Amino acid sequence: MDSMEMNDLLLDLLHVPGLSGREDPVLRYLQEIWEPMVDELRVSPLGSLEGVVRGNAPQPRPKILFAAHMDAIGLMVTGYQGDFLRVTSVGGVDPRVLPGGIVTVHGEEDLPGVIDQLPKALLPDSAPKDSVEFKYLIVDLGLKEAELKDMVQIGDLVSFQQPPLMMGDNLIAGPALDNRASVAAITIMLTSLQTRDPAWDVWVVATSQEEENMSGALTSAYTLQPDLAVAVDVTFASAPGTPDHKSYPMGEEIPLGWGPSVHPGLYRAFEEAAEEEDISVNREPLPMRSGTDADVLQISAAGVPTMVLSIPLRYMHTPVEMVHKEDIRAVAKLSQALIDRLDANFLSTLEWEE
Repeated sequence: MDSMEMNDLLLDLLHVPGLSGREDPVLRYLQEIWEPMVDELRVSPLGSLEGVVRGNAPQPRPKILFAAHMDAIGLMVTGYQGDFLRVTSVGGVDPRVLPGGIVTVHGEEDLPGVIDQLPKALLPDSAPKDSVEFKYLIVDLGLKEAELKDMVQIGDLVSFQQPPLMMGDNLIAGPALDNRASVAAITIMLTSLQTRDPAWDVWVVATSQEEENMSGALTSAYTLQPDLAVAVDVTFASAPGTPDHKSYPMGEEIPLGWGPSVHPGLYRAFEEAAEEEDISVNREPLPMRSGTDADVLQISAAGVPTMVLSIPLRYMHTPVEMVHKEDIRAVAKLSQALIDRLDANFLSTLEWEE
């Protein structure tokens, strides 16, 4: 996939809505992209997209699963206040970044709106003046109350409409890069698989509901019962004020997760593959939950050796998330390198010991 095709893929993925639990628009988009590249494509009962490239090893053939969640954070309508809407978060939305934002309310039809708050001078004395809570935010559609209630129902979703920005040759900013950047990486990996002949079955899953409960990954892993699983997600990128031990430079190295959700043997295999492919990596400590689909992939059925690959991302859970395109390419290349190492004896060499 050349640079122009990758730009188009990323921009399309950021334009397509698909909030957690209502991923249908991005699901339909990915179905069209993935269908020519896989041997089987299906939608799980919880709305995850599952595709497989069949391997050439004899049956029973081992399976590896790569999971990247396709759902995005956003808002949900909770009520009306005159000509305005009240909202709450879907996923971990930070209300500090919302005032002045452009949104689409997915009601009877898609309606443009803006998020705003009362001027400081008009807020109650008890309200914080520097960073306000959701209850002080409103969505203005420019409609009168009667028309508003006719076109928007409580429970309708609201997505961010900040246009994605190409910033120089390598940076892209916009909403939903958590985790459409990883969906793009898996798609690039699928492209490279077209010229390979893997021994194992390679399952790719665009998971649903990661931002809320990770149920898409849990149920797909239970159904597919892979021998290995890899969660591809984002992590915090370096920026002014970010702790060095909790953030990673963009465009320089790929963080490899290390903690209870990660199998040490699979970690070593990725580390060795990175060295062979001259891909710079760094260990990302995940001392408790990883906060990714890996947490449920690992405990599916009898348990699955699992790994976490991350793409550094700035301004997480805001409408202007930012990633470096070379990190997306590096994750795709590293994933393919691991697949190339999978042979009939791989599982027998996978040891838990550090």
